[in-house]
Amino acid sequence: MTPDRDPATGLPIGHPVTATGPAPAPERIRLDGHHVTLVPLDAAGHGPDLAEGAVGADRQALWQYMPAGPFSDPADFQAYLAGCAASADPLFYAILDARTGKAVGHAALMRIDRANRVIEVGHILYTPALQRTPGATEAMRLLAGYVFDLGYRRYEWKCNALNAPSRSAAARLGFSYEGLFRQAVIVKGRNRDTTWFSMLDGEWPQIRQGFDRWLSPKNLEGGQSLRLGALTRATISDHRLRRATTADAAALAALQDAAYAPNRPLLGVEPVPLLTPAAEVLGRYEVWLADHEGEPAGALVLDPQPDHLMLWSVAVDPAHQGSGLGNTLLAAAESRARDLDLVELRLYTGDKLVRNIDWYARRGYATARVETLPDRRLVHMHKRLG
Repeated sequence: MTPDRDPATGLPIGHPVTATGPAPAPERIRLDGHHVTLVPLDAAGHGPDLAEGAVGADRQALWQYMPAGPFSDPADFQAYLAGCAASADPLFYAILDARTGKAVGHAALMRIDRANRVIEVGHILYTPALQRTPGATEAMRLLAGYVFDLGYRRYEWKCNALNAPSRSAAARLGFSYEGLFRQAVIVKGRNRDTTWFSMLDGEWPQIRQGFDRWLSPKNLEGGQSLRLGALTRATISDHRLRRATTADAAALAALQDAAYAPNRPLLGVEPVPLLTPAAEVLGRYEVWLADHEGEPAGALVLDPQPDHLMLWSVAVDPAHQGSGLGNTLLAAAESRARDLDLVELRLYTGDKLVRNIDWYARRGYATARVETLPDRRLVHMHKRLG
């Protein structure tokens, strides 16, 4: 997105911000998920459960990159928790197993900058009972959703640059790497270079659906067919398509309308992709944009499922039709399927759109079935990757 320019000086300036007042402060509330529940940290109530998983000589690695710990004495750990529970910034939440109610970790919202609508997640302690479970991912989904629902523009993740698991977790969760702050702080008498990651409010709808797809029962019960790190990825391998943000909603709506307008008289009804507002499309599907001179010229809308990738929409602006962009979008869809470890692609189109059906057929798609709806007939097509 090109910057605005000051009318007086002609110099580039940032885009205007709609909400300029301070964001609400996060509160000591309960956040309910399917696997875990987040509640305000209570030292007395949560201490014994947390100590079971976080105290002792065999738990030192949990505290290696934390500002506190390790703890060998439960009383020292209890005093640490009491200090955490009393703090407003960082604001600590206990992570409870939703099935047993036992505390299995904690995390905090911190460096709360209400004026600039920036907040950080940190002090993440996952005991062995929480590590590598769906609840570990869901806890981060709940906190991120709460932050963006409050109206924060920027959500930060920072970690010791030597903490490889934390860096990998940030990328898997959809945070973008921003850089390295050398000699940023001194922790436990040692130098710490700090790695910065962030997630923006405009990116959240696309990242959120990645979380929700991964956490869906049909994905988890199927052995995690879809990997979260692939679902939250911001690029498609070998293709220069970018993930859409909320700032693209109007441009996406205009592009879709222009691309599908010629189908209206042929179908006699509104084309399926135009029945869903662009804001809902951004929140429900993966949206990838191909830009030309800073504006979207093509859009690829995908709906990943555990056993196939649905091409919900392939749209090319009329000014760029015949340029090969449609082929590029189809090739990107195949690359995306491979990124997601899927071997089947599916799509549907109107039975009256003979040219579309032929175009897909010449690119390896075969008709699987014809579906009759009250107002139209849809031709379902599919392709298996070699």
